[in-house]
Order: sequence, then structure tokens, then C-alpha cells
Amino acid sequence: MSSRRSTSVIAIGATALLALAGCSGGNSANNGDQSGGADSLVIDTAFSIETADPGHTYDPTGNMIAKALYETLVDFEGSDVSTPVPGLASWEQNEAATEFTFTLEGDRVFSDGSLVEAKDVVFTLQRIQGMTEAKPNFLLGGLTITEVDDKTISFVSETPLLQLPAILANPALGIVNADVVMENGGTTDGSDTAQEFLDGESAGSGPFILDTLDLSSQVVLTKNDEYNGDEESEYSRVVVRNVSESATQLANLKGGDSMVAMDLNGDQVAGLGDDLTVESVPSGQTIFLLLNQSDAVAGELANVKLAEAIRYALDYDALLELAGAGAVQATGVIPPGFEGALETGVEQDLDKAEAALAEAGYTGQTLKLQFPNDYPVGGVEFTPLAERVQAQLEEAGITVELAPAPFATELDAYVAGTEGFGLWFWGPDYADSANFLPFAPGLKVGLRSGWAAEANPEIAGIAAGAASATDEAVRAEAFTAFAEAMQAEGPFVPLIVPGRNIATAGDVEGAVYNSVWEMDIAEIAPAG
Repeated sequence: MSSRRSTSVIAIGATALLALAGCSGGNSANNGDQSGGADSLVIDTAFSIETADPGHTYDPTGNMIAKALYETLVDFEGSDVSTPVPGLASWEQNEAATEFTFTLEGDRVFSDGSLVEAKDVVFTLQRIQGMTEAKPNFLLGGLTITEVDDKTISFVSETPLLQLPAILANPALGIVNADVVMENGGTTDGSDTAQEFLDGESAGSGPFILDTLDLSSQVVLTKNDEYNGDEESEYSRVVVRNVSESATQLANLKGGDSMVAMDLNGDQVAGLGDDLTVESVPSGQTIFLLLNQSDAVAGELANVKLAEAIRYALDYDALLELAGAGAVQATGVIPPGFEGALETGVEQDLDKAEAALAEAGYTGQTLKLQFPNDYPVGGVEFTPLAERVQAQLEEAGITVELAPAPFATELDAYVAGTEGFGLWFWGPDYADSANFLPFAPGLKVGLRSGWAAEANPEIAGIAAGAASATDEAVRAEAFTAFAEAMQAEGPFVPLIVPGRNIATAGDVEGAVYNSVWEMDIAEIAPAG
């Protein structure tokens, strides 16, 4: 085996919208359980959480809570998700990237004082594999996970999987105490009933333990006295509150009722006073247009040249004005900061747009633009964005009719591939550029736009090569080639990478955005 290595993907400041829809509760911060003293931390965020069971969680708030309660085999440092580092374990892999050996380090213990052992790792991950309905289940597809000895775990993949360390950093794969969870309904055969127990008590080795969980109002964490890792918190108690309105989050922060506000928009952070600080960074989400290539759906408008015309017809700087602080232009289907991302995006060129329209045979037909009108992404409202796209395309001679619908309704059409012309978004499931290969012909997002593999075998081949690469340099080149080909010939028009803004009181530091788990609560500390 080779020495320990890690993927080289660069994804600084990126964020995954890990679920397309989540829970959202009320806007009142006064829900009966306040900070409780100077050693308590109060965080306001719009909830997207369904459970405290890491094996079932796959929502942004859920991942943040899981990160605080459970440790993973692999970790990232701060906001930098470019290089996986050892968490509970270090690792080695073979040159084919199909066999990985993880070795537990540091004699970590669970909150009951018992050692974290290989049997706990194997049980945790096989439990998720057995729960086919669990959201994180797909992360472990094609893997055989076995215990070698008390400290060692073997992973064998059916295909090359250079991104495995990055995958294993996902908080949904946080390691649970096997004995405790099995005593409370945990199994690996799909009959697991431990979620109810894990919604009331945690069974991890993280810096916190679960005190109370109310999915509509707040989650309360307390310090894990048995924790022996390197992220011990300076707060003994953390209250994460469901405050879905960003204006209320801002008022709470300014009024001293909270210490961290996670969901302020660009306009709000632009007006913060000197006593408050903010981190504004690009997310890993991409807002894009898709043009369906299925004749059955789009008819005579199923022409990839029409997508090319739209790419060159748009004024991206004017679109970006709607996004606010932290946002940048999408340079392709791989967001800036990820391995293979293009350095610059498309610039408006009306002559190229006109030529592509002529080649597409466009004669003024109306394109109906479908989009969700009740689900902002990174502070970007889709209705004004769609209106600006409509106005710009009409100036270029392309007729657009707006067709907004509620998120739940539009999601069904998007997933089913029945949208002829859609405005949507995509975020990574883990910190690796492999997350964006589904845009290729014949893969998940490509098929949602009616783009079969045979429609562009060259791009399909590039994507397959990137997915199967075992050499990191070759893999990086393949991702770049994929991004370039998609911008030249794909049915997608990447528009905006929204920003993400986290504001904090002046006496707090360390509230850093992370693409995988939103924010590491344990890293937040009193300033100075």
C-alpha cells in the first residue's frame, strides 16, 4: 500500500445545500430557553433538520448538529475543505484507489467513557448501508467495510474512489457507540429502530452531547465531559434556535439576544455596525438554467445551440447584482474553488448569441421558464432573477414566459425531467468535484434535462474518465476538460454561485463557514 494520501480537490468557502428541502419553523427567539449564562452560546439559524440521528440526517442544520455530537474518521481544518485530514483515523490506500485501510488513533472515547473501536466504525457504516431509505445511504454505495482488528478497518470499493476520504468527512457518517445503539434498536440488516433513541440522547465521541431536541424551535447541547479530542469547546452549553426570518436574526444579534446569525442576506450584512463582524464567502451551490433536450418535452426547442445562444445573451454582472455579498459568477457547472473549475466565466457577446440562434433555427418561439418562487438560495430570490433573465433574453430576441410555482410542485417537474426551460440550483454532497459529474449526458442532472449519453458521447467519456481516474493529476485535468466541454456544448447555463454570510457579535470569534457541516460549533470561542 502507498503512504497515507488525500484528495487534492480545492473547495475553499464552498457550501453544500445537502438537501433540496428542509424544515423551517417560527421566527421568535423567545422560546423559553435562553443563553443561561456567560458560558453559553446562542446561535440563530433557519432550521433544516429532521433528526439528531446521524445515520438519517442529511440537512444543513442536521449536519451542523451531528458534527458537534459525533466524530468522523476524516476531518477538515476550519473552512478549508481542499485537503481531508485524519479525524478519528489515518488512512492508506492502494494505487488503484479501490482498497483503503483506516487506523484509529488517539484512543478516543465515547460520552460514556468507552473506547472508540473498529467494531463501532463498522457497525455505524453498515447500519447506514442497511437502512436503504436513509438519506446518507448512497454515500456508501459499492463499499465493503470490514473490521481487521480493534484499531483497523478495511474499505474495498467496486470502482476507483479517490474521493472516499472526503466522503467519510460527512457528519452523517459520524461514528456511534455500537453497544449503546444496538441496545436501543440499532441493527445493520435494515430493521433499525434506534432513531427515536438518538433523537433523545447522543451516543458519540464529539465535544458535545444532546440535551434536548425540538425540531420546530431549538436544539440544546451541553459539553461532553469525557471528550478527549482536539476541539474541546469553551462553552458549556449551546442553544441553536430556529429563526427562519433573517430580519429577526439580525434584530436578535444587534439586541444581544444571540451571538451568531447564520442566514443574513447581502444587504443586511452590508449595514452591520463596528460591534458586529461578518464572514461573506461564495457557497458551493450553483444557480443555473437548463434547456431540455428531449423532443417529447421541448419539441422544436430541444436544441443545444439554443443554450449556447442564451449563455452569450446574458449580462452576468447585472444578474450578480441580485445576489449580494459573497456571491460570484458561476464559471461553469463546477463552482469556483473546486478542482477543475474554470478561472473565468462566459462574457456577454450578442453577436455570438445571434449566430447561435440562427444555427439553432430559432424563429421567435416562446420559452416557458419554470422555477420555484418560494425557496431562496443563499439569499437569492428566484422571481427577480427570472425577471431579469427574461428581460435580457428579450433584448437578444428570445421570447420568454415566466411560469413560477411552489418549490414542492416545481421540484417534482425538475426531478421528472418534464421542464422544458428551468431555473434551478445544485450543491455538492461532499467536498469533491465528483459531485458535479451528474451534469454529464446520461447522468442524473443530464437526464433531468433530457440529455442522454448518446447525445454527446465525448462529454460522457470525459465524465467517465474523471470518475474512474486513479491519478490525482490526471483526475484534475479530466475535471477541467469536463467543465470546458460543458460550457461549450452542454444544455446548461450556469449563472450565480450565491454567497453565504455568517454574522457574529464582537465578543465571539471562530464562527467560520464550512461547506460540509455549515459551521463547527466547537470552534466558536469568546474573542481573545
